[in-house]
Amino acid sequence: MADVLTDGAAINFEIEMPLVIVGGGACGLVAGLAALSQGVEAVVLERDDTPRGSTFMSSGFIPAAGTRFQKVAGVDDTPDQMADDIQNKNNHQSDPAIVEALTRASGEVIEWLADEHKIPFELVEGFLYPGHSRMRMHCTPRRTGEELMACLLNAAEQAGLPILTEARVTTLHIDGERRVRGVSYQRPDGTTEQIGCKNLLLACNGYGGSQDLIGQHIPQMQGALYYGHEGNQGDAVLWGQALQASLKDMGSYQGHGSLAWPHQTLISWAVMMQGGIQLNLRGQRFSNEHGGYSEQAAKVIAQPEGIAFNVFDARIHEQCLQFEDYRNAHAAGAVKVFDTLEDLADGLKMPRSSVLSTFSEIQELQEQGGSDTFGREFAAEQRLAPPYYVIRVTGALFHTQGGLEIRTDGRVLDVEGHPLPNLFAAGGAARGVSGAGDSGYLSGNGLLSAVVMGALAGRAAATELA
Repeated sequence: MADVLTDGAAINFEIEMPLVIVGGGACGLVAGLAALSQGVEAVVLERDDTPRGSTFMSSGFIPAAGTRFQKVAGVDDTPDQMADDIQNKNNHQSDPAIVEALTRASGEVIEWLADEHKIPFELVEGFLYPGHSRMRMHCTPRRTGEELMACLLNAAEQAGLPILTEARVTTLHIDGERRVRGVSYQRPDGTTEQIGCKNLLLACNGYGGSQDLIGQHIPQMQGALYYGHEGNQGDAVLWGQALQASLKDMGSYQGHGSLAWPHQTLISWAVMMQGGIQLNLRGQRFSNEHGGYSEQAAKVIAQPEGIAFNVFDARIHEQCLQFEDYRNAHAAGAVKVFDTLEDLADGLKMPRSSVLSTFSEIQELQEQGGSDTFGREFAAEQRLAPPYYVIRVTGALFHTQGGLEIRTDGRVLDVEGHPLPNLFAAGGAARGVSGAGDSGYLSGNGLLSAVVMGALAGRAAATELA
């Protein structure tokens, strides 16, 4: 239930906070820390008993340009280069002002979190994700969203940021000028409590968990496996519609074409970028695996039984062991090993002729150069060698990228382009920078919007109250 009632002016809220933040994922926590840095009290309202959100289920990689972590590694990167990469991937469909704001602030936000809040960031080295021209992914040592959330929760505790869990926000109470005066939230026993606010920041992600909204805005993914937080029911969108807020890029989403099945463990796209391929049940490749993992989701789902097989070798296997998700998949038995291509074909019940023909074509391209019919080139140094490693995967919807239209400070705009009085949004609740569909998603766009815009919105919402 996501209601907006016009009784805000008549309610005498017993408790009031300068800034109320809805959602305790990475976006909400960073926004709260940013508000505290401006000397403004904030409270985070989280529906679950433990803050997790979509961040918990991600790889925890945050792209940022011009950081000291890059400089130590000899990576020459700039916000302008990062902005070009984002816009080139989404065919210049995203708001250039938002892209510029995020890329210019990205390095500073990463270093602020590292210095002030002891988040142990390091640079992911060794390969480039699709569309990135520089190594700019920053992560915590275990390279999981679970660890990133644990670090942020520890930072929140150390900073004294109050987080009220098991508090599902159901209603925004506004006055005649569409100013949010406070919110109602439901407790596990069914009782309802209220809290007043000067400013409200929505950090409650998108609508990936709502089949109704998915069917309305992303019909091609309705019924697809949803590998995101079940709490992402589109509350921000529904509240926004009731407030006559502008919605943008509602057909945009992040999918992933490499979710181990049935283990449901995310397999890093590093497998593909280091030379791996995907085969369908016919033993055939069906796409350029060096495109993007988001648009690959629909391509995998379109294959027989919605299944594909990641095929790689021991070299790639050793490199992927640095990812905890991969280690978990390996320990769970998701990784199969075959000594020969014939064994691989027989073991996966594929036609031998198709598998052998596929590898013969790849070898010819590696020897003679050029690209295949999908536009992929095959580097000789990335030639797959026996034994062959295989993971059965499917495609999935991870999170939506469209949402409330915002300014560069996170303030929500209405349908006429005017800012709403005291409403801010960031992360999945707001319009992201991935354009209008699935092919515009650049690796890390989700956490870029969550973490960096979370910081910008938190600071802005606090600054006018300080």
